Amino acid sequence: MQEQFGTVKKAAAFYNNQMLDFLNHVMTDFISQQDMMFISTADSGGNCDSSFRAGTPGFVRVINEKTLMYPEYKGNGVMASLGNIIENPHIGLMFIDFVENQIGLHVNGKASIVENDQLTLLEIPDEIISDMKEKEGSKAERWVVMEVEEAYIHCSKHIPKLKKLNKEIHWGTDNKERKGGDFFKAKQDKK
Repeated sequence: MQEQFGTVKKAAAFYNNQMLDFLNHVMTDFISQQDMMFISTADSGGNCDSSFRAGTPGFVRVINEKTLMYPEYKGNGVMASLGNIIENPHIGLMFIDFVENQIGLHVNGKASIVENDQLTLLEIPDEIISDMKEKEGSKAERWVVMEVEEAYIHCSKHIPKLKKLNKEIHWGTDNKERKGGDFFKAKQDKK
């Protein structure tokens, strides 16, 4: 495509100047301030899925420059993303700061699923373990650990500036109204 549309030189400059195969200190600080991200996975047949994850700021922990991890909280039980990771470990994370800097960060790599009782098998610094226990408690049902292969900017030119408002979050609730219920009326349209 780059050859077809004449962007080879421009793309090469991007690869050479903006793409890393690790998380630098600025990226690590950026991730530690984020309270949401978008994830993309695909099954073994290449069928894609995108999803949203959120938590308290810093819910995604950078273990070292090549490893990060995020908690999986109680959801709808479908586990599409986790099922895809089992079949195909490739994963893409997209962090977007809509509030402060209107900038994004892509992080691509390979993921694995780690149960809570397996965390001691990983080389996680004590300060991160303490932070996880303090902030997550028992909310995290399991963790996704990612080996970073690519990290690069998502430019700010089309990212809108949004205003963050306070909203009570009901982590892990089964209350249909708080979860959004059947907002799109899909149940009534099932054939």
